[in-house]
Amino acid sequence: MKITVIGCGRWGSLIAWYLAKTGHEVTLYGKDSSPHMKALLDTRSNGLITLPDNIALSTEISSAKDAEVIIISINSQGLRALMHELSPLGLENKIFVLCMKGIEIGSGKRLSTVARECTSPTNRITVWLGPGHPEEFSAGIPNCMVIDGEDEETKSLLIKEFSGPLIRFYCGEDLIGNEIGAAVKNVIGIAAGMLDGLGISSLKGALMSRGTREVSRLISALGGNELSAYGLCHLGDYEATVFSSHSHNRKFGESLILGMEYNELAEGYYTADAVHRLALAHGVDMPICRAVYEVLYDKKPPHEALAELFERSLKREFYK
Repeated sequence: MKITVIGCGRWGSLIAWYLAKTGHEVTLYGKDSSPHMKALLDTRSNGLITLPDNIALSTEISSAKDAEVIIISINSQGLRALMHELSPLGLENKIFVLCMKGIEIGSGKRLSTVARECTSPTNRITVWLGPGHPEEFSAGIPNCMVIDGEDEETKSLLIKEFSGPLIRFYCGEDLIGNEIGAAVKNVIGIAAGMLDGLGISSLKGALMSRGTREVSRLISALGGNELSAYGLCHLGDYEATVFSSHSHNRKFGESLILGMEYNELAEGYYTADAVHRLALAHGVDMPICRAVYEVLYDKKPPHEALAELFERSLKREFYK
């Protein structure tokens, strides 16, 4: 299978490395202005993995034209602009695989919806989601992930082609739930980091339980299956997000509380805004996500936000 991976950060580079190991013809694209691409062109290494010689490196977006599968691994808020950049290529009958977790802020739309709006109806849209960090995969630590999308045939094809000893893929059954769960998981990751920064990490168990419950309510309100919140794309990704030292969202939340600068991409920051708007628009009670939003955007003191969570009216555990 001929594959172009768009995005040469650590995750995009890891995907290219992994798919080449599973026997595919892979091209990794990055802008010539990208420091990540410059390092790869100079040394074929990003400090984590070294790309084998059978992976082509390209700074021309037109490299996507000859691919059967186009995998996108960039910041989620840049997806629409990228799809417009690809538009002049006249891409037809391609499989797009989105490997990002987020919600478009301005529209509140899922990333698969954004991609669908910006490309030919002959192209098929899928998502690759679930737990795992490049640091762990590159060290040979396996994990389970999910591929979901618009049609069963495409999902089955990708699972067959992409599966290997390092990643066991499952076939997703709820595109809405898996995308929303994967995106909001990053907001919960920021909340976990805040608990670490406050020195009350023992609350992470309650955070995981109650966070999953409120995300299930949002999934249901948007037309998905609320049980997807308990699958690999949300609850199944909590170890990698809520506890891992590699989690950018957890580190961001902790750094915020400790007053430390943090410059890595934390998708949960943008998702907190998008999910807050979705929750208001659909009348969904999401107290944890709202608290994170208020700390990030309204500059509410974290201790005050936590206190308000504990002062909420008493409820049944599984209230709607």
